[in-house]
Order: sequence, then structure tokens, then C-alpha cells
Amino acid sequence: MDDTTETKPENKPKAGAIIVPVTLFEQNCTIIWHEPTKKAVVIDPGGDVPKIQAAIKQTGVTVEKIWLTHGHIDHVGGAAELRDALQVKIEGPHIADKYLLENVVSSGERFGMTDVRNFGPDRWLDEGDQVSIGDLTFDILHCPGHSPGSVVFFNKELRFAHVGDVLFAGSVGRTDLPGGSHPMLIQSIKEKLLPLGDDVGFICGHGAGSSIGQERMTNPFLTGEM
Repeated sequence: MDDTTETKPENKPKAGAIIVPVTLFEQNCTIIWHEPTKKAVVIDPGGDVPKIQAAIKQTGVTVEKIWLTHGHIDHVGGAAELRDALQVKIEGPHIADKYLLENVVSSGERFGMTDVRNFGPDRWLDEGDQVSIGDLTFDILHCPGHSPGSVVFFNKELRFAHVGDVLFAGSVGRTDLPGGSHPMLIQSIKEKLLPLGDDVGFICGHGAGSSIGQERMTNPFLTGEM
């Protein structure tokens, strides 16, 4: 008798994700997919589009959307090119980052990124909106501070969030760029992210992921040490 556990549908993973670090910023471009259908989204294609396309092919998923957490060049530099290549729509960020998307070219020039384009999304996102891929639905949380239009994608069922540059493992997003506000960022984290629950894990825009509980207990920007 075969004792191997398994193939009940409820035991199979509902979602998958891989991180594709891109450009000199080592930004965490993320591919998330609905496992049963292999329908996928690319979050924050900051550049190195051929590298992202290779990862999509290797993973065997079908990308149907691009989601943007905010408008900084390291997160959106490849968005227009990837949209054209895949013929998909861009959703996000919040319209408060419109000025950033209108100045992608000038931002790119400062970092030697010459293959970028100004663009607009097919849909701006706001607090309370929802986006979906396959049967996965994500709630939108508007979390200004790092940039005025930063948004977080949260899936209640998976207990998972993609937080962009709002929160990091052991740190928070920088606020010294135009439109940044440290008090507003901390307010966003405390009022929008911490209430999600300590069990929520997250992928962030740079570096390793973490959990809300870990950051609540140890992040010096949240414990009052900084």
C-alpha cells in the first residue's frame, strides 16, 4: 500500500511566487501566480525586462497583469516595456504618484537608465479597491510616506502582503525623496499594516521578506528605538 500523502486538492498550494532581483538597485520584482490556473501578475518590473521574461518562461505561468506599488524609477523602469511585450494592463499605484510616472525618463537619466519611458497605468488604485489574479483577490491599502501614492497588496486568505518600499525587515522606506514624509510613513505602517495581524508574511521591495509580527517586535522604527 502506498503511504505517500496527498493529492487532495485542498492540500495543494493555491499560490506561488518568485522574486527576480533587477537592475543596480537589486529591486525585488515579484511574480505571483494562482497555482491551479497558472495565471500570474508581475509586481514592480523595475527593469531588466529580458531577465523578467526569462523567469516568466521558466516558471511556466501566463502573466495577465502588472501591478505597481509606487512610482519610483527602481520599481517602474521596465513597466511600459513589459506591458508592450506581454500586451497586459498595468494597475497601480495610487494617483498621487502620477507625477513620478510622468518623469520616468528624467529619473532614469540620473542612473544611466536610457531604455525607460514615461507612462500611465490602465487603472489607478485607491484604499478599499481590490485586484485579482485567477481566484486570488488582493485588497489595496494606500500607505503614503515613502511616496505619496504607495500602495500595499494584501491577500487575507493567504495571510500575505506585498508592501513595496513601505516596510522592510528591520527598517522602513526612505522618506528623503520628494513627496516623502517620515511621520506619514510610520502612521501608514501603524494604522494600515500592523492591524493586519502578526501572522501576515510579506515581500518587500528590497532585501529579505519578514512578517508583521517580527517587525512589530524588533523593528527599531516601530519599537521607538529610532
